[in-house]
Amino acid sequence: MPPDSSQDFNARLFEMRLDRSRDDLFGMLKRLYGHRPDYARFAEQLVALLRASWEARPERLKWRDMARDLEPDWFQRPDMNGYVFYIDRFAGTLDLVPEKLAYLEKLGITYVHLMPCLKPRPGDSDGGYSVMDYTEVNPALGTMDDLERVASECHDRGMSVCIDLVLNHTAKEHDWAMKARAGDEHYRDYYFMFVDDTIPKAYEATLVEIFPANAPGNFTYYEDMDRWVWTTFNEHQWDLNWSNPQVFLEMTKVMLFLANKGVDVLRLDAPAFLWKRMGTRCQSEPEVHVLLHALRAASRIAAPAVIHLEEAIVGPAEMMPYLGRGEHDGKEGNLAYHNSLMVQFWSALAARDVGLMSHVLETHFPKVLTNATYATYLRCHDDIGWAVTDEDAAAVGVSGFGHRTFLSDFYDGTFPGSFSRGALFQVNAATGDKRISGSTASLAGLEQALEAGDAGEIDAAVDRILMGHALIASWGGIPLVYMGDEIALLNDYGYRDHPEIAHDSRWVHRPVMDWERVANLADAPDSPEARVFLGLRHILARRAQVAGFHGAVPTEVLETGRKGVFAFARRAPTGPVICVYNFTEDWTGLPASWFLGRGAKRLHDLLSDAPVQSDDGGVPLPPYARVWVV
Repeated sequence: MPPDSSQDFNARLFEMRLDRSRDDLFGMLKRLYGHRPDYARFAEQLVALLRASWEARPERLKWRDMARDLEPDWFQRPDMNGYVFYIDRFAGTLDLVPEKLAYLEKLGITYVHLMPCLKPRPGDSDGGYSVMDYTEVNPALGTMDDLERVASECHDRGMSVCIDLVLNHTAKEHDWAMKARAGDEHYRDYYFMFVDDTIPKAYEATLVEIFPANAPGNFTYYEDMDRWVWTTFNEHQWDLNWSNPQVFLEMTKVMLFLANKGVDVLRLDAPAFLWKRMGTRCQSEPEVHVLLHALRAASRIAAPAVIHLEEAIVGPAEMMPYLGRGEHDGKEGNLAYHNSLMVQFWSALAARDVGLMSHVLETHFPKVLTNATYATYLRCHDDIGWAVTDEDAAAVGVSGFGHRTFLSDFYDGTFPGSFSRGALFQVNAATGDKRISGSTASLAGLEQALEAGDAGEIDAAVDRILMGHALIASWGGIPLVYMGDEIALLNDYGYRDHPEIAHDSRWVHRPVMDWERVANLADAPDSPEARVFLGLRHILARRAQVAGFHGAVPTEVLETGRKGVFAFARRAPTGPVICVYNFTEDWTGLPASWFLGRGAKRLHDLLSDAPVQSDDGGVPLPPYARVWVV
């Protein structure tokens, strides 16, 4: 019989969604925890938690759930354009964010990532990723009520909201950690604590140091409790013990609490580290994907409008499982950062050679994904690690170590002839690993060109920036614009004057938003910032109109026969879109027959909305050209 009240309807809807995802949830969890005598009780607690979270979910969000159940590809559509920002550096406080949404609308943004806003520990908090309370907002930014209002305002403007959820660790000041430190054995089992350093040393033999310069090692000794604690990232970040089902319960509760505040996308921070196994790097172990599969199922049951963005900044072979491979296909992460696309963009730009880029993107990435897509980007809040394997480098005839060294030298500006201005980050003397910080504009050559007053180089830098954004807008997925890149903000060296962050060069590309520059865009239309802003706005607007850029459309890398020209086809049912990028400062071109042989019906560029064939039958490609040909 049909339900006879709203309450009955919601109850039955919950049961239907529970049945839909029961196997995905408990099929995974039984593998991890089924051997424990308390498994049955844990399963009961989890269902009760899911039901309570659903019952507490606001009615407006339940309608959002329904809409997204009916349109499950909402996040794959070409009108999804993202913007990522630190709240304090973009707007000051949360309550002021709504005043800036009209600006983002003007840019064409439909997805906003509010960078870490949950309550961090005082002092050094790893940029906000050392969380001491998941249920409160950083008081310097506002309140949870403010976050809920921002989410509602975004929804009213057709924008989805993403925030960070740190899964691997809590701050040592978190309530669970404080109770553990005080001797509560229940909470000590939430973390990894050892009475001596025998086991830590055994683990350490195969672990990698994440921040060797300022946080060497992976364990910290605390004299007050005579215990060694697993601290992968920093002394103040205690790794959670996900082999304890109570941790799964606690973090699921947090996840659904945030979902009920209106969050649409949960960026799951550092998921690769969730499972520990002796004799390994303790990264991306099979159980990690079982956990993430189960967390995704929990969201589909109690908050199905919410999707998961899994932050796995690793090589392609290790990254792809975070989007669901094998038994997890279509059932794990809905989004994952396309770190390789970002790395290969900067690699090809420096080398003026797309061979490695074509090889990596063709070899390691499937042409299409199931119920998932990429978050594509040129820059983010973090450094750039040169994720180029020795095997991939050898496949195109170069040295992996040599190429990684070249890229670091090129982008810190020390390589002869480099146009770039970046800063080294976390140089590892033992491995030779050198990572890079820097804003998109400075890395692309604008800072150096402005200092030299070189108009030609300024033009080239603007074109590099726009070519990169056209690339991430067309590859497939949600392109993410990092705050300030749309107005070509340069490196901010002022961080060196603040002792608490002076050791961390990543702050060079975390500037305060320059609203005065924004206000002056119309008055200086020929300035680099105005050209970048208008060019990027145009790219995003054109992308939104191209059905072939839907995330479910296959992407096929194409060989151009030109060392510096990268191309791919988006194989839409309505016909392909052929995307071509010139990674050099020189004019080149492709014959019309090349495009026609790959399915193009007419040589018309969707970006310029104009024919691109010249009188001699070729398609000319200026320096740093970007064309989307149908």
